[in-house]
Amino acid sequence: MRASDRAYAILLDEIQSGVLAPGAVLAEVEQSTRLGVSRTPLREALSRLTTDGLAVQQSPRVTVVSDVDTSDIRELFELRRALEETAARLAAERGDASAFAELALAFGQATLTHGDDLDAYYSLIAQFDAQLDAAVVNDYLTSALRNVRTHLVRVRRLARDNPDRLAASVAEHRLIASAIAARDADLAAHATHVHLHNALSSILTALDSPTGGSPAASPSTQGAA
Repeated sequence: MRASDRAYAILLDEIQSGVLAPGAVLAEVEQSTRLGVSRTPLREALSRLTTDGLAVQQSPRVTVVSDVDTSDIRELFELRRALEETAARLAAERGDASAFAELALAFGQATLTHGDDLDAYYSLIAQFDAQLDAAVVNDYLTSALRNVRTHLVRVRRLARDNPDRLAASVAEHRLIASAIAARDADLAAHATHVHLHNALSSILTALDSPTGGSPAASPSTQGAA
């Protein structure tokens, strides 16, 4: 792995997990020393983070982690709805019906009683996303979806864990997968719309609460989105 790719991967993980909070200064000297890379690959990594929208260059020599506010989250979900509803329709038309039927069954059997169950659930969502990407057969769409998911990790972390929302999210994913397996494009798109509406409402409610949006929230207790 190139030095710039390694630096990017580490900084991306730290931003997504909250180790590097919004507003944190990504000083070149400090970060290059900490990550064990020279200034040139670090600058390449910072440039990629800036392009991704995860960092902002405040001046020629100062780069900071970008902020996430309610307006940003709403805009992210506007784009997410457009992309994921389209992807659900295309998957229903082009995807492997048996693969989505298996995913629907897995969502139906998912339990969220213990911490390990939650990790398994997020792994299942990652499998669903990967199958969705494979089904649409559209590199432009999947590239845009990957960028949205990069930001979504931070948004999920900012929301508190909500057992009721998690249970509802399982059922919503099961319906989406079932609709795709049945090649019902309209239902797949509608179920995706409902899921994203509920996910956004849950995140905004959590952020508005007195304890919501805590930077210390663990990735394993992210609100379902």
